[in-house]
Amino acid sequence: MFLIKNLSARWGKMVSPAIVYAHCDIPCGIYDPHTAQIAALTTVRMNQLIEALETPGASASAKEKSDYAHAISRYTSVKEEHSEQCKSELRILWADYFKPEHVEEYPELHEKVFNALKAASKVRQTQDLNASKDLLCATQDIAEIFWKTKGSIPVKHSSRQGAVGEELVYPS
Repeated sequence: MFLIKNLSARWGKMVSPAIVYAHCDIPCGIYDPHTAQIAALTTVRMNQLIEALETPGASASAKEKSDYAHAISRYTSVKEEHSEQCKSELRILWADYFKPEHVEEYPELHEKVFNALKAASKVRQTQDLNASKDLLCATQDIAEIFWKTKGSIPVKHSSRQGAVGEELVYPS
């Protein structure tokens, strides 16, 4: 009996499956551009907050300089994280949801996704509110196509995310 348990334990270690992280690839059929839009909108807000910060002057205290550096670091980190999240969500839609028949109907789709991914990279690389707004617009364009492929009429609604403003695309 001991021999069987020992062999079983060794076999389990040799063939144990590795943990894999993915959207799902079943495919589950649960796709929505909302998360990409919220991520892009977050990059807009982080750039707004960065632009609103007052740079400490030469006579600023060490704490004021430290607080400024901390705020810049946090806002930049969140901006970059959400830019990458936006890219991830768009890649999932592009690779897993959109099918050849969607590309036939919307031949500009590949270019729109490619440009949105490039825009997200620019948001990560720079502190540029216009780059974030470009990313949001690119994400909205993809959301509009997505909802049309679902048979819905896409509509833009003002964001309810407070001071950030801007719009998000929803199905009608």
